[in-house]
Amino acid sequence: MNNPYYMHPYYLNAYGNGPRCNCGNMFGSGYGNMSHGMGYANQYWSYPNTQGYTGNNILNDHGREPFVVNIHQAARQNNTFRTTIWTGNYMQVTLMSINVGDDIGLEVHPKGDQFLRIEEGQGFVQMGKSKDCLDFERYVCDDSAIMVPAGAWHNIINTGKTPLKLYVIYAPPEHPFGTVHRTKMDAEAAES
Repeated sequence: MNNPYYMHPYYLNAYGNGPRCNCGNMFGSGYGNMSHGMGYANQYWSYPNTQGYTGNNILNDHGREPFVVNIHQAARQNNTFRTTIWTGNYMQVTLMSINVGDDIGLEVHPKGDQFLRIEEGQGFVQMGKSKDCLDFERYVCDDSAIMVPAGAWHNIINTGKTPLKLYVIYAPPEHPFGTVHRTKMDAEAAES
């Protein structure tokens, strides 16, 4: 029974209130005597769940340091056109929010691949070998993943009625450490 809803079938209550450990009850009554009728699963206690934290500090660049984030919540919380949340030596993660009817802008990255994931909203993806020949077209929505090979011209247009929320992984990094573009105009000005 290994499926997306029960990825750890051999752990009881794997999707409870966070990671589990029985250490706190290790010396409690009945630990060595399982015959008392109390189920072993009832002896677990949970650690605090910090993965869901998306305070204001999350929307800063945490590059070159270990970092864990609930990317879904962070992407949905972001209201800027582009905010970099992690810049390493070989990879970069940015959050984007594209206004209704707007687009990322037709662009190409000759030396790096891109991975984009839609967290909220609807859009239309165009890609091609030249800016005049965008022969790859697909509609995308929540949970869509988009892979852009180096050298491919591409654009994403928000076709929905709400902002398009997504995150982008660049390899290698595309923007300077700590990049924040509040609007598309800010991004265009910084890149010109």
